[in-house]
Amino acid sequence: MTKKIATRDAYGQALIELGAINKDIVVLDADLAKSTKTAMFADKYPERFFDMGIAEQNMMGTAAGLAAAGKIPFASSFAMFATGRAFEQIRNSIAYPMLNVKIAATHAGITVGEDGGSHQSVEDIAIMRVIPGMTVLVPADGPQTTAMIKAAVGYNGPVYIRMGRMGVPVIFDEDYQFDWGKVEVLRHGSDLVIMATGIMVAEALTAADDLEAKGISASVVNVGSIKPLDVEGIVAACQNKKAVVTAEEHSIIGGLGGAVAETLSEHYPLPLVRVGIVDTFGESGAPEELMIKYGLTAEGIIAAAEKAMGHIPKF
Repeated sequence: MTKKIATRDAYGQALIELGAINKDIVVLDADLAKSTKTAMFADKYPERFFDMGIAEQNMMGTAAGLAAAGKIPFASSFAMFATGRAFEQIRNSIAYPMLNVKIAATHAGITVGEDGGSHQSVEDIAIMRVIPGMTVLVPADGPQTTAMIKAAVGYNGPVYIRMGRMGVPVIFDEDYQFDWGKVEVLRHGSDLVIMATGIMVAEALTAADDLEAKGISASVVNVGSIKPLDVEGIVAACQNKKAVVTAEEHSIIGGLGGAVAETLSEHYPLPLVRVGIVDTFGESGAPEELMIKYGLTAEGIIAAAEKAMGHIPKF
């Protein structure tokens, strides 16, 4: 059985490790420390942990102040509330002055599960991506989460890191190194490209195996950095391919699918089919059942790939 780990768990462990190395790291949470796993940091370094209560707006303002004082704050909450409730503070108090705040949001997407649509953020990538100067990172598994957190500490500027609640298959080795702002080709194919982010990377790899059996050779590209987007890498991956599929646990509007569509329309037009949440809210249910309902599965990617291949212009 493939080992699974939740990206939020990897985040909590990474904070402990980095906290021992860098005394400037401080962590803020909005009364969700056990869920976001920042409680691990709080237990180890209580003097550098601040529970701000259910007050994300205040938390972001406080994080901005700590950054202005030379600290490296990680501000954590559920993605829905970190990006939705505190948008103005992130925009005006953090991004506008380009302060060194790391917004580490967990429980993103529909795999929050039974908490339902009110807590399932399917808009957060789009919201953060549009803010000038904001970096947007989405890890595919535990090791990539750890590497991204480490890279974020070494980067001077605002960063949004999107993580999830449920365990996801481990794709990378423990010594994995994150290449800032670059895509990663995990599998080479000759017919089409599947570009995936977050939990959909594992689904994309499974889909590529199944497509091979159908006679379709698919590349799989992990887009961990939504912003900055590796335009050159995306175009290179699409060279001599017939079609593109994007896959994300997010709305197809403004997320990875939107970013890739913008890139291809300007630099390398190809038939494109986007897999993701199609202009709707989530609902209460078991995470695995919700993924099936909303087509966020290998089977959903396969159907999109076959559709994309069928859209190939015939001259």
